[in-house]
Amino acid sequence: MQYGIVLTGGIATGKSTVAALMKLLGFRIIDADTIAHQKLQESAKEIEELFGKAFVKDGVVDRKALGKLIFSKKDERLKLEALLHPKIKEEIILQAKKQEAFKKPYLIDIPLFFEKEKAYKNFTKTLVVYAPKELQLKRLMKRDNLNKEEALLRINAQLPIELKKQKATFLIENIYDLKHLQNECERVKGEILSCM
Repeated sequence: MQYGIVLTGGIATGKSTVAALMKLLGFRIIDADTIAHQKLQESAKEIEELFGKAFVKDGVVDRKALGKLIFSKKDERLKLEALLHPKIKEEIILQAKKQEAFKKPYLIDIPLFFEKEKAYKNFTKTLVVYAPKELQLKRLMKRDNLNKEEALLRINAQLPIELKKQKATFLIENIYDLKHLQNECERVKGEILSCM
């Protein structure tokens, strides 16, 4: 995948905002989260078999209840990933092949790219959205109305953001305000276009 750049980072670093800004700057986006939600719902029967009836109400997966379970029990999280990941990856590759035909850079928003790097070896370039862990924690508690312990469980379920920062091909720091973030996106757009 010559033109694909993986947009990634940590939870509450601002990936969704960056994706929206990069879209405004002309980049096409493949959103792994949207695909994941779709595949999760399509797998409602399997979710019920794996985790029990409490996690599916009237045929709809209770994402909040499932989230609480998988972020507190690693073996349950691995079970869910084993079910969904192949389905998500297949759809991402399908969409990426369509984007390659345009011969222009596009972004694939994959929150857990570095955690699942082996599964996505087709993609070699990354754009990491960075915010230090303390800021991640503050944002996540506020955004999802979580206490510190719940927020830390979610942050610590991912690779440390500092490690992701070191692995980045392109880096956007989201540590100030929206204006600064817009400038960072403009800068990175220039970097991407000059090397592809």
